[in-house]
Amino acid sequence: MIKNNFKALSRYVMAIFYILVGISHFIFPSWFVQIVPPALDYPLLLVLISGFFEILLGFFLLFKKTKKIAGWGLICLLIAVFPANIYLAMTNGEAMNTTPLIAWLRLPFQFVFIYLAYWHSLEQ
Repeated sequence: MIKNNFKALSRYVMAIFYILVGISHFIFPSWFVQIVPPALDYPLLLVLISGFFEILLGFFLLFKKTKKIAGWGLICLLIAVFPANIYLAMTNGEAMNTTPLIAWLRLPFQFVFIYLAYWHSLEQ
């Protein structure tokens, strides 16, 4: 019972997190453009596309019928944006004007988010 309540709570927290971060991609796109690796073309478009999918998949997390799609979609999205986190780490945080510690700690947290997305994709 407690595990189910925790899982439901974490799903809603994740949903709100992804929706808010996705919205921020549209409000503050230049903040996210900073960490798009220079080798990738159309950084603003990539930021807007990732923001759109964060909002969409965040909403999908809210409903039992779509949480499996949301989980797998978020896994794909988190893998797709991982190069931005690697780029940030390789610049020691300078790409986003943050500390090297924060830049490098984002890398393992990406795997935590991937695991949580997978956990929420499982049938319950």
